[in-house]
Amino acid sequence: TMKIVIDTNVFLSALFSRKGASNKLLIWLFAQEKKYNVISNTLVTEYEDVLTRDKNIKQYNNLSKGDIERFLDDICLISYHQKIYFLWRPFLKDSNDDMVLEVAVNAKARAIITFNPKDFKGVEEKFDILILTPKQFLEKIGVIK
Repeated sequence: TMKIVIDTNVFLSALFSRKGASNKLLIWLFAQEKKYNVISNTLVTEYEDVLTRDKNIKQYNNLSKGDIERFLDDICLISYHQKIYFLWRPFLKDSNDDMVLEVAVNAKARAIITFNPKDFKGVEEKFDILILTPKQFLEKIGVIK
């Protein structure tokens, strides 16, 4: 199974709009019998911190903080839970991106899905982890053309 780690900005985008590739990615994830996504406790805490900010909740279509918390519970149910044994920090400019990278490295994930590939500069070369946008990932697995 190809393991992936999803950056916070992808979940945010999926919650803001039902039209884009990030939303398609989540629909695909929830439809699978196998688990693909990998999380860690610190990563879920980061998701929760960002996704439940008041300014973001105001932009969702009729979703409450409780809805977002239930959504995150569901993400946890369909994901591998990775313990972090090896710390690679600091490798990237932003410590939150380093946290995503740590989950991916520890889980031996094949890809990190993000809208900001430039934030993960050098990762493909050093760790052999693909840095893909949601659209690129969906194209790669044949969900969209």
